[in-house]
Amino acid sequence: MIRSYTWADFLTIGNASCGTVSIFLCLDYLATGRPRFLWAAFILLPAALVLDVLDGYVARLDKKRQSVLGADLDSLADVISFGVAPAVLGFTLGMRGGWDMLILTYFVVCGVSRLARFNVTASALADETTGKVKYFEGTPIPTSVVIVIMLGFAQYFGGVDDNLWLGVTRVGFAELHPLALIYALSGSAMISATLRIPKP
Repeated sequence: MIRSYTWADFLTIGNASCGTVSIFLCLDYLATGRPRFLWAAFILLPAALVLDVLDGYVARLDKKRQSVLGADLDSLADVISFGVAPAVLGFTLGMRGGWDMLILTYFVVCGVSRLARFNVTASALADETTGKVKYFEGTPIPTSVVIVIMLGFAQYFGGVDDNLWLGVTRVGFAELHPLALIYALSGSAMISATLRIPKP
């Protein structure tokens, strides 16, 4: 299978690897309580975004060798790096209340749904002459890097657990970190059918 990979596919694998290692670093922090490499969990996700942009660029350059796996590989890598990893990072920083976990799950499910919709509708949305998709329906899942950057500032200036920006509050039977609502907004924007963003 590796012999069938293009250079773009290797960049996509790099994207997935960044997201996976970020998750492992979060788990290390949860297991040990020592924030020795937690900063790297933040940095790896923007690095995954750079690789995600590069894989598309390299794929367009190498028109003679189109990857059959490319689109699916890209979506699967994006789910890890821009869906699961940011959610795990939020959980790691203290968003562990009942409402928090529900919101983080919603965010990941929205990301998966958005990527599946794009894969299914890409041919219908493509320009007839160039074959390129003209616009995204909903915000692309890599926009979750904005959440990661916000969490980086929240962690740096506020700490973790209940010290995150805006603290924590009890709503009914479970706790909610108001900062978790950013994930809910991001997830809703991803699955919006009315929000159309031109594709570069």
